[in-house]
Amino acid sequence: MEQDCICAPATPAGSGALGVIRISGKGTKGIVSRIFSPKNAASAMHDRQVRFGEITDGGECLDEVLLWTFSAPHSYTGEEMAEISCHGSAYIMQRMLELLIRNGCRMAEPGEFTRRAFLNGKMDLSQAEAVADLIASDSRASHQLAFSQMRGGYAQELRTMRDELIRMVSLLELELDFSEEDVKFADRNQLKELNSTLSGKVERLIGSFRMGNALKKGIPVAIVGRPNTGKSTLLNALLSDDRAIVSPIAGTTRDTIEECMTIEGVTFRFIDTAGLRESGDVVEAMGIERSRKAIDNAEMVLHLTDMNETAEETGTALGEYGRKGKKCIVLHNKEDLAETPRYGKVSDNPVTYRISALRGEGLDELKRQLARMAGFEGRSGEVMLTNLRHYEALLNVRSALEEMRSGLECGRTPDLLSIDARNAIRHLGKITGEVTNNDILGEIFSRFCIGK
Repeated sequence: MEQDCICAPATPAGSGALGVIRISGKGTKGIVSRIFSPKNAASAMHDRQVRFGEITDGGECLDEVLLWTFSAPHSYTGEEMAEISCHGSAYIMQRMLELLIRNGCRMAEPGEFTRRAFLNGKMDLSQAEAVADLIASDSRASHQLAFSQMRGGYAQELRTMRDELIRMVSLLELELDFSEEDVKFADRNQLKELNSTLSGKVERLIGSFRMGNALKKGIPVAIVGRPNTGKSTLLNALLSDDRAIVSPIAGTTRDTIEECMTIEGVTFRFIDTAGLRESGDVVEAMGIERSRKAIDNAEMVLHLTDMNETAEETGTALGEYGRKGKKCIVLHNKEDLAETPRYGKVSDNPVTYRISALRGEGLDELKRQLARMAGFEGRSGEVMLTNLRHYEALLNVRSALEEMRSGLECGRTPDLLSIDARNAIRHLGKITGEVTNNDILGEIFSRFCIGK
């Protein structure tokens, strides 16, 4: 447990109706008692009860405040802790921080409150990282993913896998104590079955990373097609803003333009691209190359067509998207130019809509289709991987389990099998924090805000 006392504002910088200052560490209550004067002189300092009073500095009243105090280990950090709620003046907040520092506090480092919560056993490392994700969440999908991880659903699954591996190791290493008697405590068929079960769980988590990471950061959707099919017009219509330059001149868009919007709780990153064609213009050719890279990095593709594109050309493009594993929606744009305009879905294979980006016709159905294809509603209660550090660790777990499976099949000795199982345990421990070091912790918590 950390010994020194830290303080920091827990509300954003600037002026506001309220400001909150957080204090944690040994001696917190003593520091607070020296600067806080309750309005009711008989009021005792009870844990987790709010009290009204004044913060004074040498006889000068800085502000009337509300004060909460917490005893260890019944606090966010697991230490003595207090929170002061005052008026949100930048001047008042600064004066109070200076007063706390003169009375024995120091300014907290980024993420230090959550780091102490982890070090004091209030949460594991995956839950601590979820705190930062929850603060940064900007959509229903990213919020639910972070909140589920913070509450321990993901950590519980990892702990269950780790416990099974530890049980496996204990049986294998018990055999080493009786190696001369050639006794087998671990049934090899049961070990194979357990290995297969754990490998399936790890594989599912690894497989969820692409979608989980996209839901967390926003699903990239590339808007592609030949020049002058209305890609920039579609981007502007989706955003209800003139974000991209639109003109009748083919090749106006020379670079990718990216903007975000939330549809039914899921954030999408729409990427307007340069029209795909052969071009002798050096600058346009660079834009087209960037368009192809945008397609490679996208989860979904909106392929715009008009009356000038043949079915064969569309089929060729769809084949390319399919080979790259992209979800695709074909949009027949400029339907408003038809003699009898018809808007809406044309087919399910491929998913095809008739729209008018210029008039905004058919876009509501398109948005609903994007939300359905994102697939979050059906998976909202599912544990999903969103953290690259966890993804890398699970890849190492998978490799260790593969080595163990190979060893079981070729009859390796218990000591070698135990090494593979321990490798898997160690990599799982890196996710939850059972195995860590100060460099890893410093890198993780440096991305937090100061007051968390």
